[in-house]
Amino acid sequence: MPVKVYKPTSAGRRDMTGHSFEEITRKRPERSLTEAIRKRGGRNNTGRVTVRHRGGGNRRRYRIIDFRRNKFDCTAEVVSVEYDPNRSARIALLQYEDGEKRYIIAPLGLRVGDTIGNGEGNTSLRTGDALPISEIPVGTQIHNIEILPGKGGQIARAAGVSAQLLAKEGTYAQVRLPSGEVRLIHERCMATIGQVGNTDHGNVKLGKAGRRRWMGWRPTVRGSAMDPASHPHGGGEGRTGIGMAAPKTPWGKPALGKRTRVNKRSERFIVRRRGKRR
Repeated sequence: MPVKVYKPTSAGRRDMTGHSFEEITRKRPERSLTEAIRKRGGRNNTGRVTVRHRGGGNRRRYRIIDFRRNKFDCTAEVVSVEYDPNRSARIALLQYEDGEKRYIIAPLGLRVGDTIGNGEGNTSLRTGDALPISEIPVGTQIHNIEILPGKGGQIARAAGVSAQLLAKEGTYAQVRLPSGEVRLIHERCMATIGQVGNTDHGNVKLGKAGRRRWMGWRPTVRGSAMDPASHPHGGGEGRTGIGMAAPKTPWGKPALGKRTRVNKRSERFIVRRRGKRR
């Protein structure tokens, strides 16, 4: 999945790169596994903007992904690898032996024609196999990891990422997440073998503002370019500093480095935090 470099035929094309899409084997999605997306442009039910910088963008259909991997009665064959506009990873279309089709996040190295399975009876630690953590050997790279048994994978789903199973202690296992955090995950939680594909996603340069607009993102204005009523950093004659000890959000809260995680229920499952300790 190399990155494609464009010739500088215009100012916007200079330094622009894109995906080569070599791994894509089908252009149109399985219609029965998609549903419509109604865009809100960052607005809530009263019409007010609650999420800034959203709006416009190309029309999309949502691909229904099987994050649970709970079909244990038969194996599946990989029918196609497809592009998904709603996520950074590629998706793979599976067809089970009974004819049912489902989408999964495509791991690195998964090819059309490969056979994969879910659960203990249909797997052999192949790339793309989904197993309870209790059945996965220590040291294995995994992705699409559940936090609660049966809820579906919530961790390590972005392009190129993977977690590593470090140890098993009783009913819990230690998993090192892509951020470097080590967390306890219950042994009955499902996880998929391998690393998520499309590893070059982070190397793509958009090249121009318009390409960002196609993705549904509107421009971000610097706080220092605003007036004092619109942002704490605003105001002043010409180019001035922010005028305060530390940067702030548009609503006056500390920004850039302030720890914001507050979740006492899951605190006990974190063995080692990412980065610097509090």
